[in-house]
Amino acid sequence: MNKRFTEEQIIGILKSHERGMKLADILRQHGIAEQTFYRWKSKYGGMDVSDAKKLKQLEEENRRLKQLVGELTLDNQALKWVIEKKD
Repeated sequence: MNKRFTEEQIIGILKSHERGMKLADILRQHGIAEQTFYRWKSKYGGMDVSDAKKLKQLEEENRRLKQLVGELTLDNQALKWVIEKKD
């Protein structure tokens, strides 16, 4: 899925709303839906750019760890199956 906006741009859009820009103007200017704005606000609200970068790194690390756990679980199940087959 291609993202139209980077985390930095999203935070900038949210900050413009915090500075008093009307929501309707922001939505029209950036071509986003109101639902998208509020989803961004729930995820990135109150963050700085450095916080967003740290969040992205943590999400990537979490994804890799989940993949690793999944692979190890499959290996474990395969080994148990082999042991049961020998008995």
